[in-house]
Amino acid sequence: MFSSLPEHFRSYGLKADVRTLLLLRKAMQRDLVKTLGDVHNVLKGIIVKEPTDIGPFTKAYYAYFLHIPIKPGETLEDAIKRSETFQKWKTKFVEEADREYDDEELTNLFLDEVHLTSYDIKEVISGKEIWDKDNPDLEDKDPQAEEGEIPERQLDKMADYSELSLEELLERMEKVREQQKTRHGGGSHWIGTGGISPYGHGGAAKNGIRVGGQGGGKMARKVMGDKHYFPIDKDATLNDNNVDAALASIKGVIQESNTEKLDVPQTIKSGIKRGGLFIPELSSEKNEELKVIVLIDNGGYSMAPYVRSVQNLFRKMKTRFAHDLEVYYFHNTIYDRVYVDERRTKAISMEKLLSHSKDYRVFIMGDAAMAPYEITQGSVDSLKAIPKKFKKTVWLNPEPIKYWPHTYTIQLIKQLIPMFPLTPAGIERAVRSMNNKSTEG
Repeated sequence: MFSSLPEHFRSYGLKADVRTLLLLRKAMQRDLVKTLGDVHNVLKGIIVKEPTDIGPFTKAYYAYFLHIPIKPGETLEDAIKRSETFQKWKTKFVEEADREYDDEELTNLFLDEVHLTSYDIKEVISGKEIWDKDNPDLEDKDPQAEEGEIPERQLDKMADYSELSLEELLERMEKVREQQKTRHGGGSHWIGTGGISPYGHGGAAKNGIRVGGQGGGKMARKVMGDKHYFPIDKDATLNDNNVDAALASIKGVIQESNTEKLDVPQTIKSGIKRGGLFIPELSSEKNEELKVIVLIDNGGYSMAPYVRSVQNLFRKMKTRFAHDLEVYYFHNTIYDRVYVDERRTKAISMEKLLSHSKDYRVFIMGDAAMAPYEITQGSVDSLKAIPKKFKKTVWLNPEPIKYWPHTYTIQLIKQLIPMFPLTPAGIERAVRSMNNKSTEG
């Protein structure tokens, strides 16, 4: 391990030899190196003898451990931004992030992750001791998740689960998952965030299991992305906590979509065998091609509370369906045009929208709440035309379903287009409705 390290650092004008390697290995044997940031600090203490060594050391370290070469006159931040290492990290981070980040924020987050050290973690706790004292059958009665956002916690403690086997962790995690009903953070028992539990993300659990999200310090021995390990309220209006479950339901459009077609040769063949009794024979074809149109109501005060969550879902959909997703915007209801930009300045006609292939799945997202006079005959015609052309069309409404009966325009629109609540459970039902087999002749 690291056998080429001394030669590499010498090529940058630094003093490094076999003793450098021996000292690094001794630090690792003494358990002084737990993170990549620890490697940086230990090597810096061994190699850097003068202030003038800091620049060459930084270049050598980033090139050797992170494959980020720093060109003459180039800042560290610029070198990071153009590197393949950062681009791969950024792609994964952005896909799982719960909001938009600019390049400067992403660079700082990358540096924080790369340089997380044991010095930031002031106390290392035995994961085995936590494990022995923990009750896997503990009932979930913590009201914390119902009180809103769980505060972020600084990683000042770390639990080391190295003494436990992966099989033991997975078995215990399954027991905990069966009991867990709400979201948790900062603890040592539940599948949560920001704590020292052996399962979750964003915490400090060495040799634990990362479940979704971002790691706290690259300490996990296994990473799981299964949405079923996140106990969420599937009937709650779409929010940052359940958007991944909603996305998983939308993904089901491609996993389950089928079309039944009349099998003419088989119908004739069977009819002859029956002595002239011809009964239509249907054949089922699975459709693996996914084409999605999303129409978003992004105007007015009534949609304001839901815009962030809808945008978050849309952003993740765009990542998942990068080549098969088209997004348009409207305000309150759809008239003779929709817009290709969020400011609603560039329009396309309904005729052009309806010229798309009938195979598109259409998701309309809006609260359908407006003054009755806004539902003109032109709007009604457009709302009828969309599901007539695109058989798999649904309206997803963020307004709590208990208020629907009291809003005239919601009652009107839901008669024209199948309407479901904008919740993970509602989206799941909407997708199931889309996937109902249709017969083509």
